[in-house]
Amino acid sequence: MSNRILAKAYQQTGDNRYRAAAEGGLDYILREQRPTGGWRGADVDAITFNDDVMTGIMTMFLDIRQGATHFAWLDDARRDAASQVLEKAINCTLACQIVVNGKKTAWCQQHDHTTFAPVRARKYELASICSRESTDTLRFLMSLPEPDARIAEAINAGVAWLQSVQIQGIRLDNVPIEPVRFENHTATFDHVIVPDDAGPAIWARFYEIENNRPIFCRGDGTKVDDFSEVDLERRTGYAWYGFWPTGLIARDYPAWQKRWDK
Repeated sequence: MSNRILAKAYQQTGDNRYRAAAEGGLDYILREQRPTGGWRGADVDAITFNDDVMTGIMTMFLDIRQGATHFAWLDDARRDAASQVLEKAINCTLACQIVVNGKKTAWCQQHDHTTFAPVRARKYELASICSRESTDTLRFLMSLPEPDARIAEAINAGVAWLQSVQIQGIRLDNVPIEPVRFENHTATFDHVIVPDDAGPAIWARFYEIENNRPIFCRGDGTKVDDFSEVDLERRTGYAWYGFWPTGLIARDYPAWQKRWDK
């Protein structure tokens, strides 16, 4: 986040302009936290895990709480406030974890400020369980020192959900096409799913809450079950599949278990 960059710049240079800018940014973030603990993003007024909004802010406040050198200059009042809002934000994050049939799963891109329920963002971003944002959220939770039982439960359940929805036997190919210019990008490749029994596990970006089925969406907001049914503009202009949880499952989670999950 820019505030961390400004803090490091002040710590390294002593230039008070950087300090004033960092303090102003911190004050803004502190004011913008909603009563239930979340921060909104650009797309919808909801608790936002997309674009590292929640995890980025919480990581910065964790730096402050843990005495990171680039925030050593911060006054006690802001330091205390940062610790308090961090605790509220962690509680908010835990409250947002989606429960299906009594079982904790993972997180949506956005959640309602009051009910913590998953909500839709942009037209093509439906309320769902999201592998990418859940991976980032779990990484943050794993970074917390001496996690309590609530945090450990959330991590174990979230990783178990990611493991359960990994997809084997396919890969995403880029097929060259004649360039097609859209408002926000130019498509020179189409994205096509092909069988590949030897390929690594891959994840869909969105999963239906009720049944963990991968879901996709056209630009007009129409939900479709098959990736090939997504219109070309959205099919080539959005990350519908990815390998986001791979390192988390293979390295981060086992390391966390070794440290904390006795």
